[in-house]
Amino acid sequence: MAHIETALRDLNRLDLLADGDSAIHRLDPRAKVLVTLVYIVAVVSFGRYEVSGLIPFAIFPLVMVAVSGLPPGIVVRKLLLVLPFAALVGLFNPLFDREPLLSFGSLAVSGGWVSFASIILRAALTVGAAVVLVAVTGFAGVCRALQRFGVPRAFVVQLLFLYRYIFVLGDEGIRMSRARELRSFAGRGMGLKAYGSLVGSLLLRTWDRAERIHMAMLSRGFQGEFHTRRESSFGRQELAFTAGWCFLFMLLRFVNVPHLIGVLITGVFR
Repeated sequence: MAHIETALRDLNRLDLLADGDSAIHRLDPRAKVLVTLVYIVAVVSFGRYEVSGLIPFAIFPLVMVAVSGLPPGIVVRKLLLVLPFAALVGLFNPLFDREPLLSFGSLAVSGGWVSFASIILRAALTVGAAVVLVAVTGFAGVCRALQRFGVPRAFVVQLLFLYRYIFVLGDEGIRMSRARELRSFAGRGMGLKAYGSLVGSLLLRTWDRAERIHMAMLSRGFQGEFHTRRESSFGRQELAFTAGWCFLFMLLRFVNVPHLIGVLITGVFR
């Protein structure tokens, strides 16, 4: 349960980091969401055996972290949570794809290992970009940008509610788990049998608390629209930000920069 509490605290810290005042924070959320979407599409469009071509794409999250002043540790922790699932996806690739694809002297590397590395790298790049987007924009800002892009309002509101009620669910789960541990003696009541009633009680308690929160919102005039503290518009800075990054992504997508550098170096020293 301590891991869940740490994860929720990090998730809440992302929203707090979105209140920063860097040049990236001040950009319109639509520019940041659009650039991140183009980035993710460009990264996932690579073939399963592409590894070297993906490496230059790390420049986007690294530059965003450096310019916005985000603590790199929180991004790394989020990556460490997701990468095991990505590793599970490509776990059996080396077993089914054993045909040699690369060779380093006498060492032959199969296509399965190359595709496994490609999956891990793509997961790290896309998740890292998404985490940075939330950290410099806030989840409410991302949802507002989606609404301005024409995404149905009902979907955006449900998405934002889902994000907000994660904290409600997590908070209730932590309190119930701590209460169960305090009332247990010599390991009694700590087995798997108790989890059925615990999950049922958690569902009922979070449902009841969510209804109280919703009624409080309605009594305060909530009409399905979320207001942000920072208003922005899509100006020349946003246009330059979007055009510059999208041009770089397209260039890196169709030009394998590491391969090109390797060819130039071997040509010079041949």
